Amino acid sequence: MKTILATAFALGTAFSVASAVAQEFPTRTITMNMPYSAGGPGDTIARLLAQAMSGPLKQQVIVENTTGAGGSIGSAKVAGSPPDGYNLLLIHISHATNPALYPKLKYDPIKDYEPIGLAVDLPSVFVARKDLPAKNLEELIAWMKTTKEKVNYAHAGIGSASHLCGLLLNAATGTQPTQIAYRGAGPAMNDMMSGQVDVMCDQIVNVVGNVDGGTIKGYAVTSTERAPALPNLPTTTEAGLKDFTYTVWYGLFAPKGTPKPVLDKLNAALNVALKDETVKTRLAALGAQPVAPECATPDALAKHLKAEIDKWTPIIKNAGVVGAQ
Repeated sequence: MKTILATAFALGTAFSVASAVAQEFPTRTITMNMPYSAGGPGDTIARLLAQAMSGPLKQQVIVENTTGAGGSIGSAKVAGSPPDGYNLLLIHISHATNPALYPKLKYDPIKDYEPIGLAVDLPSVFVARKDLPAKNLEELIAWMKTTKEKVNYAHAGIGSASHLCGLLLNAATGTQPTQIAYRGAGPAMNDMMSGQVDVMCDQIVNVVGNVDGGTIKGYAVTSTERAPALPNLPTTTEAGLKDFTYTVWYGLFAPKGTPKPVLDKLNAALNVALKDETVKTRLAALGAQPVAPECATPDALAKHLKAEIDKWTPIIKNAGVVGAQ
């Protein structure tokens, strides 16, 4: 009996200590891990959210880039971090596709994390080097079909948003360009601007300035409606690629076991950030937008992640793509 009482007392004490720590959270700097390269679209979004979340949390939120293997290296780092709310993961659709791409993945995207909420949703844009002769998306696809493997399709690495968009394009059109993988969207875009690669389907955040500036050609946005940031570009459906839509979502996660009071505070700060007028204005200028409030919840993110895993796993398996770890 004494052993049972002692054990119960110890558990109760531990729970009380954990609760007290959670109630005081945060007492120091929080790190938002962005598992893609600095200067890319994900990095831009992360820095906007980190700055806006710092106010309501009353502690600085900094961004750390841990790149490689389609975001899986940074994701594994967060999964192995203490579950105290001080190491977060902001990741996009690759969180749902990496299990199919990397057979030896060192984490489980569902079992090893606590969802905090969806954050941002944005389309991608089909772009090409500025001297490519195709005048519209229909001509671009026809040129890709004729030129075949001589076409260089740039993407930000296996499992990146630009890589996944390319897989969908190949499945929809029967094109088979040569894939040129980069370590991030920034280097891929630099080579496109210099004419070293031909085609890319990149997140709108990364292309608005270059399309407007004429350093690359824009063909179509992958959303159901035209993007206010690029109003002259048609949607893929308008451009002749029927029923082709592709949006990239970003969600915020914490390590599994993070106390609920901590998660509640992080979710509240995320929602404040998504309503911030500066954040909304800057996202809009880049062609992105915050998700609706009902989507910025742990339950909504958990359901969305599961649905995305179910959607993308057969697509990736059928394409026969495997990432190098």
